[in-house]
Amino acid sequence: MPRHMKVRELMSTDLVTLTEDETLADAERCMKRGRIRHLPVVRDGVLVGLVTHRDLLAASFSIFAEIDRDEQRRIFSTIPVKDIMHRRVAVVGPDRPVAEVARVLLKNKYGCLPVVDETRRLVGLVTEADFLRLTVRLLP
Repeated sequence: MPRHMKVRELMSTDLVTLTEDETLADAERCMKRGRIRHLPVVRDGVLVGLVTHRDLLAASFSIFAEIDRDEQRRIFSTIPVKDIMHRRVAVVGPDRPVAEVARVLLKNKYGCLPVVDETRRLVGLVTEADFLRLTVRLLP
């Protein structure tokens, strides 16, 4: 890995985001369509939360253990993302060294870290997949 590589050189910037009032059904649809597992939640471009594929699975199992898939979809369409999103989200700045961020992901078992500027405006997302792509690029 290049010794001085910064997060801005690795992060994804073509992001799918949600707003707090979008529903779990919206989140599920976005994840399936984009084949993604992490959805930042923003208000006017500022990060206010994060919803993961694991969060949706947990909601499915806890709320819908006894009902069929159609009823689950109906109920998912009534629950806003803000009801399950993580509000206290670890973030990194775009100029953090990639090696340091990799250690944070590993140590905390995070699947991603939102990248924000000094005003918490979302500018990117760095994921395990970004590090895997970097590894493939660096291998002979």
